[in-house]
Amino acid sequence: MKLKGKVALVTGASRGIGRGIAEVLAEEGADVAVNYVASAGPAEEVAELVRSKGRRAITVKGDVASRQDVEAMVDKVWQELGLLDVLVNNAGIETIVPFLELSDEQWTRLTDVNLRGEWLCSQVFCKRLVEKQKPGVIVNIGSVQAGKVLPGRTHYAPTKLGLEALTRNMSAEITPLGIRVNCVHPGLIDTDMTAWVMNRPDLLPGILGQISLGRAGAPREIGTVVAFFASDEASYLTGQSIHVDGGWVGK
Repeated sequence: MKLKGKVALVTGASRGIGRGIAEVLAEEGADVAVNYVASAGPAEEVAELVRSKGRRAITVKGDVASRQDVEAMVDKVWQELGLLDVLVNNAGIETIVPFLELSDEQWTRLTDVNLRGEWLCSQVFCKRLVEKQKPGVIVNIGSVQAGKVLPGRTHYAPTKLGLEALTRNMSAEITPLGIRVNCVHPGLIDTDMTAWVMNRPDLLPGILGQISLGRAGAPREIGTVVAFFASDEASYLTGQSIHVDGGWVGK
């Protein structure tokens, strides 16, 4: 097991890609804190899934865009599971709004969660580890839209491309302090968030035709890459961003 004895916090882990990440981390030996903001029931289901793998798990409610929530969330994890080793910044929201119709409120909320939230969680995590002189790993979860133009995402895509710069710059400052940082950009992953695409026979074939592997990915396929980045097998990898998209961006 790559992550035996490690403690991981996965934000936005009550469903979809976050759930797949939590499951794989548990299979690789990590105890997992499952963050959620509203869906307590599904978050507890993910925690039970982690426990079924023989690992410890807790749920932690918190808005990643709130410093107070993030501080409390990290406190709870450290008190109940122990010192954190891995932070997976997975929490994110997506809305599809034409550029000329995008409101200030829509822009602010989405960028607060998708970009500021990842910075905020990372800063709190890093301050705690540096204080303890403890090594750690951060894995940011971006999107294929960091490299692919899709309509109605003039607020969403910049947050995901911005994660590449955040990842590189954080790595430059904190990797010398013992904390590696990398980024994973998922492509079309079969989750409830993409059901509106997966259930559209008029739309799905055209998208799959742009993907070299010709299919959507599964949440676990993101989880395995995250587990690799979080493990000592990736000890010489930091500041990197990788598209896990079946060859969509490159085609």
